[in-house]
Amino acid sequence: MEQLYQQLILDHAKHPAHRGAQEAYDVEVHHVNPTCGDEVTLRVRLEPDASGAPVVGELTWTGQGCSISQASASVMSQAVAGVPVERALALSADFRELMDSRGVLPEKFDDDHLDEALEDAVAFVGVARYPARIKCALLGWAAMKDAVAQAAATTPEEGR
Repeated sequence: MEQLYQQLILDHAKHPAHRGAQEAYDVEVHHVNPTCGDEVTLRVRLEPDASGAPVVGELTWTGQGCSISQASASVMSQAVAGVPVERALALSADFRELMDSRGVLPEKFDDDHLDEALEDAVAFVGVARYPARIKCALLGWAAMKDAVAQAAATTPEEGR
């Protein structure tokens, strides 16, 4: 299973989802992992759903760094694009819990309880055994949380 997870991470690093710089966005953030130099720049645009609640309408990112940081940003972008902000933040919290597991898959992530949106993210459970690499995996997720919080605090007239 670990080889399958490693392959999934490498596939996301080689063929990242939502990589690029969208033209229309509400907020752009740039995060750096000072430990290793990984970088990610993320652009997000929020849209209201039918009830007026904010949804991650579009999210793109660019970056450089190790396969783990780039693959994690790819997985994150797939997981949160098109979902309500509240759900995106909950997925981020779940990913953080996965990274805090120190390589032991929490029960909530087993096949019977796995949130479909985090399916590929479970591949990073092995990364959680290496404390120096956890920040790499969390970089894109932290940028997303920051961007979504800033965009949610910005009125549409103030956005781009």
